[in-house]
Amino acid sequence: MRRGSPMRDRSVARTWAALAVMAVASPSAAGGLYGNEFATSSMGTAGAGAGARADDASTALHNPAGMTRLDRHQVMLGGGLVYADIEFDPDADTPFPGGDGGNQGGVAPLFSSQYVHRLSDRWRLGAALFSISGSVLDPDNDWVGRYEITKASFITFSLVPSVAYRVTDWLSVGAGPKITYATMDYDLRVPPLTPGGSEGKVEMSDMDDFAVAGFVGVLVEPSERLRLGVTYMSETKLNLDGDIDISPPGLEVGIELDQPLAQFVRADLYWDVTDRVALLATGAWEDWSTAESVPASVEADVPGAEFPLNFKDTWKAGLGVHYRLSDAWLLQGGITYDTSPLSIYDRITAFPIDRQIRYAVGALYDKSENTRFGMSFVWADLGRSKVRSDFVKGDYEDNDIFFLTFNVNWKKLPWSNWGSW
Repeated sequence: MRRGSPMRDRSVARTWAALAVMAVASPSAAGGLYGNEFATSSMGTAGAGAGARADDASTALHNPAGMTRLDRHQVMLGGGLVYADIEFDPDADTPFPGGDGGNQGGVAPLFSSQYVHRLSDRWRLGAALFSISGSVLDPDNDWVGRYEITKASFITFSLVPSVAYRVTDWLSVGAGPKITYATMDYDLRVPPLTPGGSEGKVEMSDMDDFAVAGFVGVLVEPSERLRLGVTYMSETKLNLDGDIDISPPGLEVGIELDQPLAQFVRADLYWDVTDRVALLATGAWEDWSTAESVPASVEADVPGAEFPLNFKDTWKAGLGVHYRLSDAWLLQGGITYDTSPLSIYDRITAFPIDRQIRYAVGALYDKSENTRFGMSFVWADLGRSKVRSDFVKGDYEDNDIFFLTFNVNWKKLPWSNWGSW
């Protein structure tokens, strides 16, 4: 690497490093809102009522207290495909010229698994493996929003081992730690420092961390036809540590970002209205204002600082329906609504989410007493997501994600007859 004078290199390093922090710290929340899409049987109702259904192994993910309703060991495996159609429409007065970025989404796989183990009449153990939050964006490098993002990925993987106990015939409780691994990569351009100068390039890589949060659930069963589930998950405090390559002048410096994943409280309802029809409902609060600002620091003698994101708390509401078509077939449908975490003037192109509406249909097929198959289709409408930042102006005329998933739940396992204590 060629270098000029030590004083000049030090000055350039501090300038570019400071710009890198300001540019990268804001998009660090690109993981954003929690998803409902875990390839479980509750996707057929867009997640509505997921914490109160408690009729297969997926309750280990949605509400561990519901595991006490399962009379045998059970396991669920789910998978599918995700297709994101995310396209930006720049305004005529956007500050910097460039293209529209093309489709920033694409196709990706989806997978989850859950297991419930019956210890006794009152005790259950469980485990769930899933991704609760994540995003991948890949616009063209010469697009109008290149000073905010040219490529980004924020992926989480979570494991929740849990235990549940039936306190009375109508009350169960469950709890466990949520162990999360997060990884993040982020690239962007930086405007020229001087008139006629060249653009800078920032590549952030190998950002990762492990963190632990708590997950608690309660299931109340006033009658055989009615169930109410309440769950709470504490904040996941990630400290992402990695490297940034900055050019010019050709530097590699370390960076740390504090990335919180919000605590939430959620209530779910399941009601068998008739022998054929059941109604499901959901309401939730997510504490995304905890990401109102992001502490960040880099090397190269740049002091740490907090950069405002101005995230707001979000609220969720959802309704779903089950219709028993026959002894073997159960049809599903549902809709959920999430409020926006950002105002127009706080949103950036690294986080192209407004209010969210999910529409879902699904079906469950009981092949036998011990095996159930499920499938679902979900359309997530992420809104127009208008952007009015210092670097880019416009909105996302196409901003949709589509999910096609399948799952299978087994109620009879090789060790099902081993007994319990």
